Amino acid sequence: MDRRSLLKIGAATVAGVALAGSTVGTAAAADSGLPPVPGMLGDRRANELWYQLDEISLYHRSQEVQDAFTVLSLFIRQNAPEGLYEKWRELSQEPAYPNNYAEFAKPVEGPLKTLSTLQLDNFDRFYRGDEAGLVKAFAAFGQGILFDPRRAPEESEVHTMNGNPPGGYHFWHSVLRAQMVLGIDRHRWARLHPMIGFGWALQSIAKPDHRHVNPALPREQVRALARYWLPRSSAELDRDFQSSPYPG
Repeated sequence: MDRRSLLKIGAATVAGVALAGSTVGTAAAADSGLPPVPGMLGDRRANELWYQLDEISLYHRSQEVQDAFTVLSLFIRQNAPEGLYEKWRELSQEPAYPNNYAEFAKPVEGPLKTLSTLQLDNFDRFYRGDEAGLVKAFAAFGQGILFDPRRAPEESEVHTMNGNPPGGYHFWHSVLRAQMVLGIDRHRWARLHPMIGFGWALQSIAKPDHRHVNPALPREQVRALARYWLPRSSAELDRDFQSSPYPG
């Protein structure tokens, strides 16, 4: 069964699985095997996924990850001073795409491999073999219904993409496409790519508060977005992400 067929099944299961996580309430720790966190709201495992991703990619980077970010940041400043997303959008509109983007990103293939492993290992840590659960985690992230008091008071307590509008989805898309055209975990990222678009679409509508837990979007609205986004191919998502800051 191919990726598109699997994601169509995933879209159908969102109504019964991912949407079940769209209820704001006390985070249950028993089924997740994770210790309870007083004051946490929303799905316990999804909260931990995004918390730990911040830990390893932002707050407590290993030396290897720090070196990768340093090299990548310098490369972007020197070769895409207008921003990586704008560089991707420029190159993606040329006839030579995606080969021209692969040529552009080739000098930072090593750091891109490091960051790919970092993220995929974290997804696997909490959702290996549970694609429907991972869709649920992205749905909760986009809606801003995961409240985690462990970052208070210095940082946002809600696990969602920073910014309003949330430009991080466009940067993530640009990095992901560089990884894919270089053959870095290409099949894994092809599966995750629609979930990132789904999260972007949800957050574009929900416009969540970053310091307080947010109400979930109507279930039928989330279902409709899942039916559109989860079967999307990377070529279709390239067209979708031409729109900024919100889906067209």
